[in-house]
Amino acid sequence: MVEVKSTKIKYRRSNKKKYSKVEALNNAQKIAFAPFTFQTVAAMLDFGILKFLFEKPSSIDEIISDCHVSKYTAVTLLQVAYYSGIVEKSDKKFSLTPLGECFLTDEMTINNFNFMRDVCYLGASELTESFAKGSPCGLQKYFVDAPTIYPHVPNLPEKAKKSWYDFDHYYSDDCFDEVLKIIFEHKPHQIFDIGGNTGKFEKACLSFAPDCRVNIIDLPVNKEIAEKNVNSDRLKFYGLDILSDDKLPQLEDAVFMSQFLDCFSEEQVIEILKKVKTAAKNGTRIYILEPIIDNQEFSGASFAIAHISLYFTCMANGNSKMYTLAELCSLIESAGLRIENKYTNVGIHCYTLLECV
Repeated sequence: MVEVKSTKIKYRRSNKKKYSKVEALNNAQKIAFAPFTFQTVAAMLDFGILKFLFEKPSSIDEIISDCHVSKYTAVTLLQVAYYSGIVEKSDKKFSLTPLGECFLTDEMTINNFNFMRDVCYLGASELTESFAKGSPCGLQKYFVDAPTIYPHVPNLPEKAKKSWYDFDHYYSDDCFDEVLKIIFEHKPHQIFDIGGNTGKFEKACLSFAPDCRVNIIDLPVNKEIAEKNVNSDRLKFYGLDILSDDKLPQLEDAVFMSQFLDCFSEEQVIEILKKVKTAAKNGTRIYILEPIIDNQEFSGASFAIAHISLYFTCMANGNSKMYTLAELCSLIESAGLRIENKYTNVGIHCYTLLECV
């Protein structure tokens, strides 16, 4: 009896190990072939197959006729899409799964996909080289031979430029109303937005607070773009490189940095915050808005944010990343600032706003 009991236990353990190994192997194949899965979705979007299937379940012949593709194209793409969970089949007709529908109907997925396809995909092949050299080798090989992407975004190829701005604006723009309510609890007379980009926050701020003056500080090329996008006698522009020897204006009342510090290495973040601290008058509050890797409600968001670090590695500057909450707080404290308040779940994308003094 004892031997029978022991045999049953060993049998269950053996099955458990086999199941775990099979799952690991299944997931490993998904990673190994992930570039082809990605390009399958891209091709089905380009050919209009996803859109056609979203409108109605269709047979191979209907797809060939309406999407003007060859039988080889339709069959091959649909087979990959079926085993990737993008389409399903019933009665010889294909239709989109909820996963497949995301690439047509979910704004976040569309922006992420286009950003990866138009900005990052080719450059990702240079990831190892970028880590080895501490330089954005993907940017330098496929777009422009420069140390960072930031001054060159306005001159990227049109599709890449559109996808870059769509991606950048999609996430933080949703936070602005909520962030402004927090900032104006202290009734600032003016705000300095460092890294203001195209002026989206300035528009929101000028509308939210009719008596507040707004100052935008960014690279000269971004300053020119912002000047075209927003105009007000309550708005002042400063074109300077935060990492240069250029002096910041005296910072009063409130300083705002949205998705800015993640564009710099840890050493640069400390240098920037020290520079801000030196330029700030006593009582000035510094607000840092970031999508924090480990401060997300959904695991998919943490997965995406962690991967965005690799964009910085191979395409943006070679040395920055998205930060965890502990990492960012440590950098802020190393610069001599004190975090007075932490606001989490800001906006629908779970941003974190750190209020520093």
